[in-house]
Amino acid sequence: MQQSIITSQILKAAYSVHSNLGPGLLESAYEACLHYELLASGLIVERQVPMPLIYKEIKLETGYRIDLFVEKSIVIEVKAVESFTDVHLAQMITYLKLSNSKIGLLINFHVNSLKNGIKRVVY
Repeated sequence: MQQSIITSQILKAAYSVHSNLGPGLLESAYEACLHYELLASGLIVERQVPMPLIYKEIKLETGYRIDLFVEKSIVIEVKAVESFTDVHLAQMITYLKLSNSKIGLLINFHVNSLKNGIKRVVY
């Protein structure tokens, strides 16, 4: 499936979750609901995917986890924060590198209008 179509489905699901729940909940609640919506739309979605770090010749289990990994190609990082910071962007770039993915979506549900809480990251 084309990544632009998948991204469109992800955004539709995120808007549905935000419309139903609004801001003010924990990230884990938004993540669970978005996971449900994406599965219901027929997408293949993995939740809390461990990402080991390869350093030289060793594999380190360092505790990195991708919130949602859609169709083994798009990384979603769910947030419930006042605003995105450089650390959030750096985290997304790291996850894109570790998963060999090109597209990531930072989705912040702690906003009045979700269009202000979405950042598309291309690596």
